[in-house]
Amino acid sequence: MNLNQDKILEYMKLAFEQAEEAYNVGEVPVGCVFVDKTTGEVVSGGRNETNETLNGTRHAELVAYDKMFPALKEATESGLITLENYMLFVTVEPCIMCASALGYLKIDSVYYGCQNERFGGCGSVESLHESLTYNLIMSWEICQPLLCELRPTTNISA
Repeated sequence: MNLNQDKILEYMKLAFEQAEEAYNVGEVPVGCVFVDKTTGEVVSGGRNETNETLNGTRHAELVAYDKMFPALKEATESGLITLENYMLFVTVEPCIMCASALGYLKIDSVYYGCQNERFGGCGSVESLHESLTYNLIMSWEICQPLLCELRPTTNISA
């Protein structure tokens, strides 16, 4: 699959739709989509659900992973489920918990829109992607107009 700036922006827009959903229900506005790196198909999306569920592990990345898990489990022959054939497009740098999980699941690459200076696990606070070996691409230049458009003003969770 040819991944150019237009394609990255297309996937990031889908992630931002998820983030907007989160924002509208009082969650921290983080959203993401998983994309099959061979076909370019979006296979799952998710948004933060931590406040709604009162569960601190319900971050966008893990919500989206849980949605695609049954299909991954059914498709695997070895019993070992990995994300080697998938890319993640997420609005905000994955936190330390999510960055670690993505590494252990062997995600191919992670594209994110802005840094997470409080909890970032991909360079802002910790650099887990270096020891867990996955490709990391910050897409600030591409996502800046989307980020400015969605900048939170009244969501106290943001």
